[in-house]
Amino acid sequence: MSLFPGPLLDALRRSPGTAAFEHAGRVVSRDELLQLIGRLAAALRDAGLGPGDGLAIRTSVSPEAFAAHIAAHVVGCRVVGVRPGYAAGQLAHVLGMGVDALLVDPRTASPDLLDAAGPVPVLSLGGPALGARDLLDGAATATLDITARPDDVALLAFTSGSTGRPKGCAVTYRALSEHWAWQPRAWGPVAAGFAAAFERYLLFGTLASMVVFEFVAPCLLGGGTAVIPEDDGRALFPYAIERHGITGSIVTVPRLGQMLDVLRGDAVDVGSLRALMVSGSPLGPHRLAEAVERLGPVVYNGYGQTEAGSVSMLTPADIAAGRLASVGRPHPGVEISVRDGAGEEIGRERTGEIHVRSPYMMTRYWDDPEENRDTLQDGWVRTRDLGHLDADGYLHLDGRARDAVMVNAMVVYAGPIERVLAGHPDVAEAYVVGAPDEGTGEAVHAFVIPAAGRHPDASALKEMAALVQDELGEDGVPQTITVVPAVPADASGKPDKRALLKIVDRRL
Repeated sequence: MSLFPGPLLDALRRSPGTAAFEHAGRVVSRDELLQLIGRLAAALRDAGLGPGDGLAIRTSVSPEAFAAHIAAHVVGCRVVGVRPGYAAGQLAHVLGMGVDALLVDPRTASPDLLDAAGPVPVLSLGGPALGARDLLDGAATATLDITARPDDVALLAFTSGSTGRPKGCAVTYRALSEHWAWQPRAWGPVAAGFAAAFERYLLFGTLASMVVFEFVAPCLLGGGTAVIPEDDGRALFPYAIERHGITGSIVTVPRLGQMLDVLRGDAVDVGSLRALMVSGSPLGPHRLAEAVERLGPVVYNGYGQTEAGSVSMLTPADIAAGRLASVGRPHPGVEISVRDGAGEEIGRERTGEIHVRSPYMMTRYWDDPEENRDTLQDGWVRTRDLGHLDADGYLHLDGRARDAVMVNAMVVYAGPIERVLAGHPDVAEAYVVGAPDEGTGEAVHAFVIPAAGRHPDASALKEMAALVQDELGEDGVPQTITVVPAVPADASGKPDKRALLKIVDRRL
């Protein structure tokens, strides 16, 4: 297979006059994008960067930012994606991972970021006031000769940092070259369907996200246009779909909930949608059913991890067949092994820890040998997610191995409790946290988001507790169940359980 990012460059060359991006009232053609990539590749080489060098990138989302990512890969850099929302200590940690230069733009060149960079040279995508070298100023177009080396690290994609310290997942050029999203010659029916549905793809968030970077690929490789909206806030969905005629995008579960809340009371036209991928955290069957009812047969549900990449996908056809509790079948080339506490593979329909092996999984955590020994075992990634495969090979998530509460010295997993609560007809989503308790060591506390048109009262909350008691036993019964309109989201858009824990702490 062609070395990454070769397939993208080839696809751009085949349709030079078509629109690659729409942004801020302008259209950037595929030929213009190629020229931009070439200019930036030349400027990066002039700055002394080449194969194996670390380039940290913290930019807003723009055609120039995407071109910079691809140009860095053309010259063979190790791209270190810096997410928004990092605290000073996290920035120092991320920028300490073998970074030789930092690339910013005027919107992201904050004092804390520049302070964390220290003596590292700073490059910019415009804005001499930054005191940095402007890569676009006077840069000449270069030939797009890929000098990346297959076994070099192409990027460090960071985990969400739920422990407070983001881990850098090292993905090689060889792995990216095997990735389903970037190799159209290997696309199966599902990937080809995404490419067709992403004719007008809503691109937002951060290119430092592995998922965001991954799903723009079917759009550009399939001939579509990536539309970058002006508003990246709470009001983005569903209004941008109507405003821009969006046919495809990706959302987190909290953002899907916000979108459905709007659609209950506002007649926004989302009829242009042909594919909406929901990922980032478990999606309850009631919320999934509501999404399909309001949006039509366009909803996909994906499961993956930064360490393992995309693992499985539930398609509209699967949903129509009634498989709302599953996250689908694994992608072609992805293997799943469910194992017990001793590391032995167990049979189908039995819950254990999910292990994944794929051509595009990470090779290691950057400079973290202890975590590498714990996570990478005999060529497999330990996901630390609990789940099972059903008789037809569909994967079901049953919780997080580390998302546990110690009640009366017994391990109680949050995932099964969330699943039982989400099965109540009044509940769209459920989230469980553990907090210290003088009587039991820790206690379970639950937060539930009501299903559409439902208003859980005290009687319904008692029913929910009884469901947990009947299925999981006394230790799993939440000490409190709180009805909330939405769940707080962290900087990556995922449910923020630490914020929920603070709510519990304030009440205790």
